[in-house]
Amino acid sequence: MRPRNAANGLAASDVAALATRLRAACADAPVPLLVVRVRDLERIAWREGRAAARALERRSLRTFVTTAARTLRSDDLLAHDVDREDFVAALVSRARAGAVATPGDCRAALARLASAMECGGELEVETGWTMLASVGPDDRLVAAISSALERGARERERYAFFSTIGHELRTPLTSIRGYLETLLGEDLDAATTRRFLEIARDEALRLGRLVDGMFDVSMFDLRSGSARAESSALEDALEAAIAAVTPLAAASGARIVRLGSVAGDVAMDGDRLAQTLINVFENAIKHGRPGGVAFVSVAASDERFVDVRIDDDGPGIDPLERDDVFALGRRGASARGPGSGIGLAIVRLMLERIGGDIELGESAFGGARFTIRLPRASDTERRVAEASAAT
Repeated sequence: MRPRNAANGLAASDVAALATRLRAACADAPVPLLVVRVRDLERIAWREGRAAARALERRSLRTFVTTAARTLRSDDLLAHDVDREDFVAALVSRARAGAVATPGDCRAALARLASAMECGGELEVETGWTMLASVGPDDRLVAAISSALERGARERERYAFFSTIGHELRTPLTSIRGYLETLLGEDLDAATTRRFLEIARDEALRLGRLVDGMFDVSMFDLRSGSARAESSALEDALEAAIAAVTPLAAASGARIVRLGSVAGDVAMDGDRLAQTLINVFENAIKHGRPGGVAFVSVAASDERFVDVRIDDDGPGIDPLERDDVFALGRRGASARGPGSGIGLAIVRLMLERIGGDIELGESAFGGARFTIRLPRASDTERRVAEASAAT
């Protein structure tokens, strides 16, 4: 296919032609791919007709090529996938300061391309980037484009998450400062002083949990290796988690009841396992029935996995909202009480790193059931953990 809309040396070909040109480029070094996907053309075609949609598509293509000519290098490559409405830029130029464009370069260029296309074409777009290591005969470029858009979706979710956390951090900080200023400025009796200090301490602990959550989320993509290099005793983590949330349960008149257990080690660091269990236990207590009961049971899923089930007797969670409870910074519409939408999102991220999972369904006790699926520790993982503990 002949390149279209040439501008300052750059022109957009189709994806097949781009794949052919990238095979040689990928042999030298990984190639950053920038992807912009136009979302609304099908809706516009249905509402205003195919001709109107195609006119917007052509305008978007012109804007994409023109903006790329101002933003990228003249020997970078562009492509337009008509079927998926993807606009792709491959940063193959070696004229940059480094051999490969940095993530900062990719995000900055994407922001310019997306902004120009949204303003010029009056369309909403999705963006993403990835590193393409090779292009084979198996349509790997199309898979890389999908991977780039998935990365972009995760990054947007994290930006929204940190925006939410920034707001959440202000609340405990304001509370701590208010109580401390009152203590410094007024002559209070001993009982009131102690109560204010306890509230400030509790808010400081909550602030610490928020900061820990931010750190965990920000570091997930930077850690090397797998969390499955660690293993721990499930029974020990269960006892530690129940002990940690017992004061919270007592304050609301709730109880945690063990229904059974399965001994053994699982492929997860003990501290992270305890924190995972604490987050789910706290959720059951906060959103269960006031004065209710949270039931904890452990069962062997199969020879590879162990399931920890946490049931509550509260109102449950609407099936349409169940995906929201695991999204960073989002909570279900029926959620009661304070919360930031961090805990369960962290749980899913930690479990996915070890090949585990968490599911949400209905409980036989009337409320919600969270099922945590944990991989069993292999003999190798167990020996590594024992050696680490001995040293």
